[in-house]
Amino acid sequence: QVQFEESGGGLVQPGGSLRLSCAAAGPPFNYYAIGWFRQAPGKVREGVSCINNKDYNNFTYYANSVKGRFTISRDDAKYTAYLQMNNLEPEDTAVYSCAIRAYCALNGMDAGSFDSWGQGTQVTVSS
Repeated sequence: QVQFEESGGGLVQPGGSLRLSCAAAGPPFNYYAIGWFRQAPGKVREGVSCINNKDYNNFTYYANSVKGRFTISRDDAKYTAYLQMNNLEPEDTAVYSCAIRAYCALNGMDAGSFDSWGQGTQVTVSS
């Protein structure tokens, strides 16, 4: 079982940037795909991005709403995944969480198929 701790959230102005971290205590982090999700008040949890492990060539998936602005990456030596968020918009305000799955799907992210959820980190985009 992998346990995560997310960090890096905060208050940022529109157009600003943040880098979120999703740190695991250790193995078996490297065996899994890592997904980032977000949930705004009163809204359904949304899959933001997913990265496979090296066995799947670190394939990445992005939701259309963040494509071109967000970049997911992972450092297996540090058991950590990252979400670099640029050109942030007020609509990006949410609690961001990470979770694991065997591999990323090609066409979406079903939250129900992910496991080992972290507590999340708050991102607020406001002027």
